[in-house]
Amino acid sequence: MIGSKGLGSYGGYETFVKQLLGQHADHEKIQYHVACKENGDGAMEGNRIRFKYRGANCYKIRVPEKLGPAQAIYYDLAALDYGIDYCKRHEIEGPIFYILACRIGPFMKKYAKQVHRLGGQVFINPDGHEWRRGKWPWLVRKYWQVSERLMVKNCDQVICDSIEIERYILKNYGKYRPETAFIAYGSQLAASPLGDSDRLFNNWLKEKKLRTGQYHLIVGRFVPENNFETMIREFMASKSRKDLAIITTANERFLAKLEEKLHFKRDPRIKFVGTVYDQDLLRKIRENAYAYLHGHSVGGTNPSLLESLSSTKLNLLYDVGFNQEVARQAGLYWSKEPGSLRRLIEKVEGFSQQVVEDFGQAARERVAHAYSWPAIAGEYEELWLK
Repeated sequence: MIGSKGLGSYGGYETFVKQLLGQHADHEKIQYHVACKENGDGAMEGNRIRFKYRGANCYKIRVPEKLGPAQAIYYDLAALDYGIDYCKRHEIEGPIFYILACRIGPFMKKYAKQVHRLGGQVFINPDGHEWRRGKWPWLVRKYWQVSERLMVKNCDQVICDSIEIERYILKNYGKYRPETAFIAYGSQLAASPLGDSDRLFNNWLKEKKLRTGQYHLIVGRFVPENNFETMIREFMASKSRKDLAIITTANERFLAKLEEKLHFKRDPRIKFVGTVYDQDLLRKIRENAYAYLHGHSVGGTNPSLLESLSSTKLNLLYDVGFNQEVARQAGLYWSKEPGSLRRLIEKVEGFSQQVVEDFGQAARERVAHAYSWPAIAGEYEELWLK
């Protein structure tokens, strides 16, 4: 497994790898080997650190920080080199190399040939449409688009965590006759272990000047394609008496642009509350939000949306195919048309408690039915063994 940053990082691929290893920890027929990213320019014995995690053989690949944006490409290639060499040295026959994301397309044909010489196969997970992300300059977006095409062309199987992504792959790369499979991303339904009176949670509320059930919530990377501008503008235009708590990464440049456009600092309801890496605390924050606002417009099955469906009762989602596929009737949808989200915010704040509970139950049932980790691990087990 190549492409996740590591087992100590938090992100979609990283969570996926940890969950899969946990579900298959004692499996007699499946042995995982997982690449992990190690930043730094210093020496490391053999340039590799190996360790065990949930039965998996894990190895760290040191990536020079001076490479900047090219780190991810270097990391994938170095991890492939190590993995292929490992298979040769240990005489592993018929390995599956599962590459997460489509960053190394121009090199894919070369590595696929090497894996095939081992009697193995190369599977890829294309994630969302990386080349559509607004954070990248035009030339970088063009590279991601070419890279995606070449990876699909030269792999043995494309695993899509969204039906929409699978349709996109078959439509745009049908001439390569790609072998595809749909296996969703997962989520947990267990409630946060933190109680209502827990000091960690209550101190967080106090510090951020928030009250239980009296805030709407946004969780996601602070990038243009997640529609922060629309969500903040529409919330500011609403008559809501609640706050809007925004948990996101730092991006001072984008923040300054938004302030210049929206002047959100004048609205005391808009609260950027930083990041939350404690997953028990984050789940407790989700559980106590009045509603979750989700503006992601690029990607497949978004982990943040699944986590919200399993813990927040009301989910107000940007009306795009990916989000509809995941939430279906458990979500409420808005568009970028002026007034769409504003009206929806005001509408849900008038819901009776029973209607709120009904939406919460529908959301949890949707996750339990289609996105549980045990079921998804079972689908991967079938795939690997086949």
